[in-house]
Amino acid sequence: QVQLVESGGGSVQAGGSLRLSCAASGRTFSSNAMAWFRQAPGKEREFVSAISWNGRSIYYADSVKGRFTVSRENAKNTVYLQMNSLKPEDTAVYYCAARPYMLATIRHAGYEYWGQGTQVTVSS
Repeated sequence: QVQLVESGGGSVQAGGSLRLSCAASGRTFSSNAMAWFRQAPGKEREFVSAISWNGRSIYYADSVKGRFTVSRENAKNTVYLQMNSLKPEDTAVYYCAARPYMLATIRHAGYEYWGQGTQVTVSS
């Protein structure tokens, strides 16, 4: 069982930056692929970024490529999402997700564990 707790959300003006953190419990974190998804009001949850167990395979949605950076520190059981050059369309609840496999996927259904989400609001 893995429990995930996100933090770092908040309100920022367009062009600003935020860093989200996701702290995971459980001894298997270092062998779990992790991902970030987001959900805006009235929209479906969408993929943002994913990282394999060792950080060597990373994926980004086209909409965030070049602006967001995902990373992980297995010693701290934590995955991060550095978000730069934020846009109003990045406004959403951001969710951290984990899967009991080493390799990541961009598919929502591929993740077994989810955090409660953290709100990110970008104003123009």
